[in-house]
Formats: sequence, C-alpha cells, structure tokens
Amino acid sequence: MPKPSEYAVYLFFSGGHREEVRFPTIQEFQNWYAKELKPHADSSEFISVPIKNIQGEYMVTRPSAILAIRVEPIYMSSVDREY
Repeated sequence: MPKPSEYAVYLFFSGGHREEVRFPTIQEFQNWYAKELKPHADSSEFISVPIKNIQGEYMVTRPSAILAIRVEPIYMSSVDREY
C-alpha cells in the first residue's frame, strides 16, 4: 500500500468555519494534538496551530472552539486520469 505524501487536517469551528492545515506525517499531527490541543481542550486561551506549508503565516485558535477534526491522507503520486 502506498505511503501518503502528507496529511490534510480539517479543523471545524463553532460558527461554521473550517480551516485546513497540513502535516508531513501522521506522527507530527498526533504529537501536536497530544501536546497542544488535547490538554487545553476546554480552554479559551489561544494555542498555536502549525502551518508549515505556507511561508510567513501562522494561526492561533481557542481549543474550546474546535468542534471536530478530520484527517485525510494526501497521495501526491496518484495520477488523475480522464477517460
């Protein structure tokens, strides 16, 4: 089975907003989730969300505003063929 090139993580916020951030490995996402998000889940204090694929930008959020997280593997080696 092919290995994903990266993982798209979709954060769904109260109020209906959705943001996408990408992690190079599932382990990096799991480390961020376990160290930053989960311990502060009920907090209204800002935490940093890593945006490694966009130069010069950063995002902070209140963990209590995140309602759901979706993780999607991205395969760059896939070829989209039109028939």
